Amino acid sequence: MVVKKLKIFCGTANPELTEEIGEYLGIPPGISKVTNFCDGETSIDIGESVRGADTFVVQPTCMPTNDNIMVLLIMIDALKRASARRITAVMPYYGYARQERKSKARDPITAKLMANLITKAGADRVVTMDLHAPAIQGFFDIPVDHLLGVPILAEYFFEMQLDNVCVVSPDLGGVTRARGLAERIGASLAIIDKRRPEPNVSEIMNVIGDLEGKTAIMIDDIIDTAGTITHAARALKERGAKEIYTCCTHPVLSGAAIERLENSVIKELIVTNTIPVPPEKRIPKLKVLSVAPLLGEAIARIHEDLSVSKLFD
Repeated sequence: MVVKKLKIFCGTANPELTEEIGEYLGIPPGISKVTNFCDGETSIDIGESVRGADTFVVQPTCMPTNDNIMVLLIMIDALKRASARRITAVMPYYGYARQERKSKARDPITAKLMANLITKAGADRVVTMDLHAPAIQGFFDIPVDHLLGVPILAEYFFEMQLDNVCVVSPDLGGVTRARGLAERIGASLAIIDKRRPEPNVSEIMNVIGDLEGKTAIMIDDIIDTAGTITHAARALKERGAKEIYTCCTHPVLSGAAIERLENSVIKELIVTNTIPVPPEKRIPKLKVLSVAPLLGEAIARIHEDLSVSKLFD
């Protein structure tokens, strides 16, 4: 696919994904260079003309989160000042999405601050995937295309042809996501009711649904320290699940996540490459699926003023 007047630029967070998107679109990434001054400040050099171009900056704001955010903001500003016709921030992973509301007095709402910064920097549009809270779309005063990872995950499990499958939501907030996967692969649904006494700490309270003798597939948007998912997997095993698979869109995998996954009852963890997974974290039970075709098609449709929602019909 050759698209004229379209340019994609690569940030520092996931250059491999940007290359894959470029291959799908049939265009090379735009020429740009990210460096740091001696004091640590970020410098961006756009090495080609973008005047009048429809530009897309691919930059998930994953670890190192704050550095990647600054690269995104400065690159948007550089493109704006270079007279790009339109600038779309392509953020497969939206950092700070879990700080989307006040849970106690004097809490910041950092997800809204992120939206303000991106808009103020000069972005005309945002493309993202599986926001932790879909309502974050409303934090923006510019269009947001919210892509879904469930179809990619569903295709993988559909091809596996697993028998007697039950899709499990690890919390009440993820029921819609779990139901979407269950409907696509023809599985039953179960829900884990848990409470979280403090961040990154969870306690399983109850499992709603029949797991006896079934193959369980737990789905979440993010797996961070893997404490919740491994704890939940153990609870499913105790309730009679035969095999346990887990999947998510965003493999943050921080702290002791890999060690916990290796020592867990989980048979396989399926993730996407919205966040790059370094070689040292690619354990045998980890499978990485690419979101490049989905993002590439979304970019092409935005550029051509076609419907993006049709991708999920």
